Amino acid sequence: MTKLSKMKIELWRNATLLLQIGEKNILIDPMLGEKGSLGKFPMTDNELENPLVDLPFSDEELKDKLITIDAVAVTHLHPDHWDEKAIELLDKNIPVICPEIISDQIAQSGFKNIIFIKDSIIWENISISITEGEHGTGEIGEKMGKVNGFVFKTEEKTLYIVGDSIWYDKIATEIDQHKPQHIVVAGGAATFAVGDPIIMTSEDIIRLCEYAPDASVLVTHLEAVSHCKENREFIQNKISENGMENRCLVLQDGMEYSL
Repeated sequence: MTKLSKMKIELWRNATLLLQIGEKNILIDPMLGEKGSLGKFPMTDNELENPLVDLPFSDEELKDKLITIDAVAVTHLHPDHWDEKAIELLDKNIPVICPEIISDQIAQSGFKNIIFIKDSIIWENISISITEGEHGTGEIGEKMGKVNGFVFKTEEKTLYIVGDSIWYDKIATEIDQHKPQHIVVAGGAATFAVGDPIIMTSEDIIRLCEYAPDASVLVTHLEAVSHCKENREFIQNKISENGMENRCLVLQDGMEYSL
């Protein structure tokens, strides 16, 4: 790997991130449809239509941003991570980096340059590893299916994007293995009408922070989908109560953060 010192992320909405490493721009988990375009999610206890908010920029700005994208990385195929608008707008020749398990489905949508990962790859001098997640527990967890995350590593910096997962022992194992300086987690305690949360609660986030005391932790997946039970203010208060506000940040839509 060569040195690619510049690393920056921009939260678009929910789990959709623009990751800049050196001169390369990687769009992660694109949900690009307008507010309400996904409709009501099943098994929720409300009538809200998803996503709850629009992207933090205009359609013209979105088109300009998409021109700059060098690759797309997809953790899993739930519609708030890979929606029909993303399939429509993205260049079908753009490299799509994904777990092997979802590569065929992405190909069926017309994408021609799929780079699937079994363990790790080197792409444009960037090491990209696949990680495991647990999208809930029990019957709900089984229904949610297999999910993954990514580790992006240069000679100088390592970013771990956990993806849609609760805190469990495998996340600790991934941290031990990759030793990231920066970790992105999906917060919000998303919960269906039955079962336990399917992504991290504020308590999970605090546990992760305690386990990785030298890492900065960035919280996404907030105030964009209807089954999340914890909002930004609630999570920020929990972070402050535990004295972690200097290294755990709740990202706002449209916010940029240099790693």
